[in-house]
Amino acid sequence: MRKIRNYDELVSRGDTESRTIVLDVAEATLGRLDAYNRIKAITAVEGNVLRIGTKVWDLSTKRNVYLVGAGKAANHMARAVDEVLGDKLTQGIVIVKIAEEGDVFHRTDIRVGGHPIPNEEGYAASLDILDLVEQATADDLFIAVISGGSSALMSCPVEGISLQDEMDTTDILLKSGAGIYEINAIRRHISRMNGGMLAKAIAEKGAELIGFGISDAVGTPPTGDYGVPYANYASTPIGPDKTTLADARRVIRDYALENRLPASVVNYLMNVGNEGETPKSFPHNTYYLLNTLPDSCIYAKEAAEELGVPAIILTSFLEGEAKDAGMVMSSIAREIQQYGNPVPAPCIVLSSGEVTTRIPSNSEITGTGGPGCEMTTGFSLTAPNAPGSVLFSIDSEGTDGTAMAAGGLTDSTTLARADEVNLNVHDALRGHATHELLAAVGDSVFTGNTGTNLCDLNILYVPVRSNIQ
Repeated sequence: MRKIRNYDELVSRGDTESRTIVLDVAEATLGRLDAYNRIKAITAVEGNVLRIGTKVWDLSTKRNVYLVGAGKAANHMARAVDEVLGDKLTQGIVIVKIAEEGDVFHRTDIRVGGHPIPNEEGYAASLDILDLVEQATADDLFIAVISGGSSALMSCPVEGISLQDEMDTTDILLKSGAGIYEINAIRRHISRMNGGMLAKAIAEKGAELIGFGISDAVGTPPTGDYGVPYANYASTPIGPDKTTLADARRVIRDYALENRLPASVVNYLMNVGNEGETPKSFPHNTYYLLNTLPDSCIYAKEAAEELGVPAIILTSFLEGEAKDAGMVMSSIAREIQQYGNPVPAPCIVLSSGEVTTRIPSNSEITGTGGPGCEMTTGFSLTAPNAPGSVLFSIDSEGTDGTAMAAGGLTDSTTLARADEVNLNVHDALRGHATHELLAAVGDSVFTGNTGTNLCDLNILYVPVRSNIQ
């Protein structure tokens, strides 16, 4: 089964040859990133021995083995661990964004949390996980599967802050223009789970923790041998946190959030003492980092070259306003076609990172969408200047912002096709209703859960201009 579920529809319109190349590269990349396959490749149980990569555990010495986790790729991650452990697993609770029919588990309870805004079910599941931890002893083993999105899915605010306050805080932060590191500085310091607080609770019981993680943080180096425990694992609910209370307070000041965030959140962060700081090290835990953000570009480059298409990695640090980034990609395509810079056409230009969308007021919103939809819609505005060029941009986990689509795929014909059905691209961008626009012209990308979560994956294909009719 293809990762891109509407592949055939996407190649049936527009610049079909260019679209086919881009989608084939995307398919190969997403298949290689699937965490289910990566965990199964390094994990096995033989008798009472659990082997993960280069390390082994004697399960006969463990009273209970628990599986916990959260994230937008946690479905595939949890399924792999659940299958490998079988009857050795005592109980599992994992919080996901979307439950699918193919999610079959033996001893793991799957809960559907809220993302990007937390919800009641995620909160209740987090309390159940904390109950498991509260019952644990030094003879227990916790295996955690964590990917991007866990900050919202594993929602559990500290005492004095309500779930509604945390929900409102998340909504305001996501529309403030703040970067993800800044957003997390606040979210982690008002949580009983995030920023390493779950690992801290496990450590206080003396139990052992093994963590499988996917890092969607901009700036994390590419993975090497992922069967070797990763020494520098950081952040998320199970690792040490690099953000500080000082960071959280600075974000409140820098983005003028004192009177926008709930009073309970501002009062807590501004007045809590050192007891409110997140943990900074867990020397006794074992972590495996399955993939990092640069991997998507590296794998896509290899996939493109296997198809015989030259490819370059422009950046794995892409940040900023999504629609503007799309227009920049269009200008790069035009430069390539006309002057051969930075590489001649035909070629693929790859980028990854985490672009964002600033929404000062909810009154602006007239539809749904996310950074991938907005980036490709922005690209479509000036793509006619680079005939045949195609931009594919998705949130690699399979849902883009508030849209159930993964993102979009637009080309030099999208603008004209929107005009044909009386849709205005500028109106869609102003109203942050880009998913509806792309769906109407057949340029939305649908994947469902992909088994990975490495933020944005952007694939730009630029053909030779003289070959375009």
